[in-house]
Amino acid sequence: MQPSLIDRIQQVMALSPESHALEFQGQWYSWAEVGQAMASVQKHLDQAGLAEGDVVGILLRNRPAHVAALMQVLGSRRCVATINPFQSPEKVASDIAGLNLKAVICDRGDLAHPSLLEAAETCGTVVLQMFADQHLHIEPASDNTVPLGSGHHPALPDTCILMLTSGTTGPAKRIKLPYRSFALSLMGTPGHYSSHKETEAIRLKGTPAVLTTPLVHIGGMFAAMAAVTQARPIVILEKFSVAGIRRALTIYQPKLISLPPAALRMILDADTPADELSCLLAIRCGSAPLPPSLQEEFEEKYGVPLLDSYGATEFAGAVAGWTIGDHKQFAKQKRGSVGRAQPGTEIRVVDADTGKQLPPNTVGILEVLSNQIGSNDWTRTTDLAEIDEDGFLYIRGRADDAIIRGGFKILPQDVVAVLRSHDKVKQACVVGIPDHRLGEIPVAAVELNAGCTGIDVDELIAFAKSKLTSYQVPTAIKIVDEMPRTPSMKISKHAVKNLFLEQV
Repeated sequence: MQPSLIDRIQQVMALSPESHALEFQGQWYSWAEVGQAMASVQKHLDQAGLAEGDVVGILLRNRPAHVAALMQVLGSRRCVATINPFQSPEKVASDIAGLNLKAVICDRGDLAHPSLLEAAETCGTVVLQMFADQHLHIEPASDNTVPLGSGHHPALPDTCILMLTSGTTGPAKRIKLPYRSFALSLMGTPGHYSSHKETEAIRLKGTPAVLTTPLVHIGGMFAAMAAVTQARPIVILEKFSVAGIRRALTIYQPKLISLPPAALRMILDADTPADELSCLLAIRCGSAPLPPSLQEEFEEKYGVPLLDSYGATEFAGAVAGWTIGDHKQFAKQKRGSVGRAQPGTEIRVVDADTGKQLPPNTVGILEVLSNQIGSNDWTRTTDLAEIDEDGFLYIRGRADDAIIRGGFKILPQDVVAVLRSHDKVKQACVVGIPDHRLGEIPVAAVELNAGCTGIDVDELIAFAKSKLTSYQVPTAIKIVDEMPRTPSMKISKHAVKNLFLEQV
């Protein structure tokens, strides 16, 4: 019988307490030190009267004390409400006030601005602060150790995370992730991506995982907790950098890491020596579309398979993905696919209006049936997709991304593909903005390749006109120094849209 998430965390903590658990900026913290930090979280939450199911806000940064706090809140069957620390202090304060929690855990540096403590005091919220020196510290940030007032967020006994979505297509929102879904997703991960299943008893791994994606988003949180449940130490990068990943690869020689496409491009642009990636058997990709041209360039230079995947916060992990075996057999024929359905998951494409299942190689709305959801019903996504005769999934855009211009439907990814085919364009993003006559019109932000000059907006529009149907051509293009991105390194379509709306 598979252990519960709580049981697995306890098993891992007891394996070898003095062994390395978390590395940050060159310093290792042992499992025993992580356990002490977790015990401190437990003590202070107990003293504040928080029981199982109570919701605890955490401003999650990629730092070791934050991983310990996350492990303890989940391990005590309380619910984590993720709070984005990359917002302005005023927005963080507004988030805390809106959640009205009994307790919030944050980095000591987050308290430099008084608005957080002021919001917590107004709501009667206990605040714990985290920091690390030679040891990990989690302690009260004020004299108030018991929640005051009433009307705090209700307990959610079956929910492990109130997960903040990425905010790629609009303002971020929270959804409930059940304990069962999250645990099933975690425990099922290793066998799908590796060439064999791990059937042996749980044991401490010698090679660490490398955490490059933000803990505050599902990708980073999933990666960290997957490493813990696999009894694997974690090297924590506060944020992705080429220097940071080169250091981790050189010192620790991991066989598998996860990187978004933007990070792959940064590694290529830095002309990173191929021998520094020779330890890798594969790289998992996700969080944003992987352009086939980028995949081809990267794999040709480094010889490392890129295993693309597709998932959503609602499913607590990946829905589909490439395996090493599939990559060996189908990589060239199925370029552009995000792989096949994960074990325990079924996928289909249906007509948006009738709900009727569509035949292979037909674009429609993607639906998912997963044992991680705990429901026998198909869940409709907002993604346009097609599935070929071999079960490989191709994402063709988002249904809610489609731009309707005077009755004509425009798929932004079609316009992006044309703009990116220009030899001076590095990246492009196409969004729709309101228009009083046509309802909606397409606009584009474009980032040029390094050192490119002598190109202007008129030339880009003329290029688009030569390749696209007239109604697909963006009505306006902005050349930006750098694409606005979310903390998980996705292009923020919401921010791109605001570049044009601010002028209206």
